[in-house]
Amino acid sequence: MRVKGLGDANIIRVATLLLALISVIVGMLGCSREAPMLPKEGEMTLSLSSSAFEEGEKIPPKYTCKGQSISPPLTWGEPPQETRGFVLIMDDPDAPGGVFTHWVLFNLPTGSRELLEAIPAQKQLPNGGLQGKNSFGKIGYGGPCPPPGHPHHYRFTLYALDKPLDLKAGTPKKQVIDGMEGHVLAEGQLIGTYQR
Repeated sequence: MRVKGLGDANIIRVATLLLALISVIVGMLGCSREAPMLPKEGEMTLSLSSSAFEEGEKIPPKYTCKGQSISPPLTWGEPPQETRGFVLIMDDPDAPGGVFTHWVLFNLPTGSRELLEAIPAQKQLPNGGLQGKNSFGKIGYGGPCPPPGHPHHYRFTLYALDKPLDLKAGTPKKQVIDGMEGHVLAEGQLIGTYQR
C-alpha cells in the first residue's frame, strides 16, 4: 500500500527513523534504572583474593557483626606501571535501602599488595593510606550485618589509580568515587556472601 504524496525514498527514510526510534526506546527500557555505581575506565584487571574465603563463598562469621567484625585479609596482584595509589571499597548491593557501604580506603601506597586482617578503625593507616566513612557513619571497616533472610553479596573492589586523591580521611564513598573519575587504570573484585 502506498501513502499518497510519499515516494519510495521518503517511505524508506520514515521506516529507518521509526526503527531507530524503536531501538532507542527498547535500549532505554532494557537499562537498569540505577546508574553504574563505580567508574569503569580501567581496561586492565587486578587479581584480588582473600585467604579467609574464596570468590562467591561465605564470609566467615568472625568478619561479621555476629563475630568480631574485623576486616578480612586481602591480597592483590601487580598493577599497571603508572599506578600512583589504590582505592578499596566494600559494599552490599543487596541492602534493603540501596547499596550499603561497609569500608572505604584510599591513597593506599603504590607498593602495597595486601591488607592484613583486622585493620584498625583509624583515619590514617601506618602505611599512609586513609580510611573513609562507611554507611554506619563510622571510620573504617563495618562487618556484614544484614537483616535475617536471603544471602547478601559483599563486593570488595580494588582500583589502581594514576594519581593519589586530594581528599581528607573520613570522606564518604560518593566523594571518593567522584575523585576517581578519569583516573582508574585497573580494577579487581572479590565477592563474598553472608546470611543471618
